[in-house]
Amino acid sequence: MDDLKSVNGEYGDVFLCIDLKSFYASVECVERGLDPMTTDLVVADPSRSDKTICLAVSPSLRARGISSRARVFEIPKSFEYIMAPPRMNLYIEYAAEIYKIYLDYIAPEDMHVYSIDEVFLDVTHYLKRYNCSPKQMAELLMGEVQRRIGVRATAGVGTNMYLCKIALDILAKHAPDFIGVLDEQTYREVLWDHTPLTDFWRVGPGTARRLAKIGITTQRGIAEADEDLLYRMFGIDAELLIDHANGIEPTKISDIKGYKNKSHSLSRGQVLMRDYNNDEGELIVKEMTELLCHEMTDLGMVTKNVSIAVGYSNALKVPMAHGSVSFSVMTDASSIIIPAVAGLYRSITDPEYPVRRVFINFNDIKPRDEDRQMTLFDLADMEAQEDGRTAGEQRESGFADPIKETQTRMKRDAALQETVNSIRKKYGKDAMIRGMDLEEAATTIERNHQRGGHRE
Repeated sequence: MDDLKSVNGEYGDVFLCIDLKSFYASVECVERGLDPMTTDLVVADPSRSDKTICLAVSPSLRARGISSRARVFEIPKSFEYIMAPPRMNLYIEYAAEIYKIYLDYIAPEDMHVYSIDEVFLDVTHYLKRYNCSPKQMAELLMGEVQRRIGVRATAGVGTNMYLCKIALDILAKHAPDFIGVLDEQTYREVLWDHTPLTDFWRVGPGTARRLAKIGITTQRGIAEADEDLLYRMFGIDAELLIDHANGIEPTKISDIKGYKNKSHSLSRGQVLMRDYNNDEGELIVKEMTELLCHEMTDLGMVTKNVSIAVGYSNALKVPMAHGSVSFSVMTDASSIIIPAVAGLYRSITDPEYPVRRVFINFNDIKPRDEDRQMTLFDLADMEAQEDGRTAGEQRESGFADPIKETQTRMKRDAALQETVNSIRKKYGKDAMIRGMDLEEAATTIERNHQRGGHRE
């Protein structure tokens, strides 16, 4: 399909999904004055082992069969290529400049940034303004990005957000002009029997396996299946599967802009560069928890529940350890949260197993309520979590006013964390660090100079 069909010059709803080809690798080529489409280049950290995953692979290497997420050792030794260390801040600067180009043509309310290198645009009301067809609109924006920045883009054009995304992911990569076009009719004609199902947005391997068990391997199969069966298998998610199988997507960019998430959380994850023993793993948990406490303070938020997941050495092939700990009061105080999370870590992990991955989630965070008053029950539960004393033992501890003392301590911790945050913002993340961050197995200082797990 060359372009969307119009009726008396009117196209109806038109959406674009624009993706920057091998973005990080393209940026590194542009920085070196090289053609991103013909230069063999990978973005990977040479200081890590050859098992590290490439952050990006240039289009010319991909054309030679190298996966976009290949590990360095998987690239044939006979290939000559440039290895560029990741520079995350540079990529963010380029992305911001490209976003400014889109803003020259499209208002921000008609734009949804999906990732650092991908954006959805509602161009329905811009086609007349620029006197162009949907495909010509895509060509205009892609051309501006290449002319001003030097990075090639691909684009999907569709009558809804789903179809433009599928046009991008499946059709554009094979098109000579890197543009794919779909409406509901051509979607059925061209892609209803396309395999594998995992090529389609929002169909993961697990969903594909479950569908295959009942003989469904295509979008046609989903569209023609018994809907009651799909709802029994997937619950409310079946509605999305059925709509997408028929090329339907009612969500608009305005819906995304207006969405308010009722539940919020903060999380950190870390894949360690080697196997850590159990004590070293606890150090990592404490470091990550401390950073999340400071992040909550900076946001003016508090939590009542923290969950962690710990993955062991890849060689063990054993399930991850999971657990959560709750507090009787909403808090951001590291003096309360860190000991509780460290205790949780010790209770759920096997001390004989080396640790390789750690994930921490501060659940259901909410704005701090400065006027909230604790009760004796809150205090008893919280203090018991900290030192294992019973409520009766706490009453015999000799505190003149335990509630006031704990409230004071929480406010003191918040003030201290705010001070540390302000110093770090002004003088850098390393301006104030804990003693544990200087231990040999610690990673905070190194990660202070990374963005997204890679060098800035």
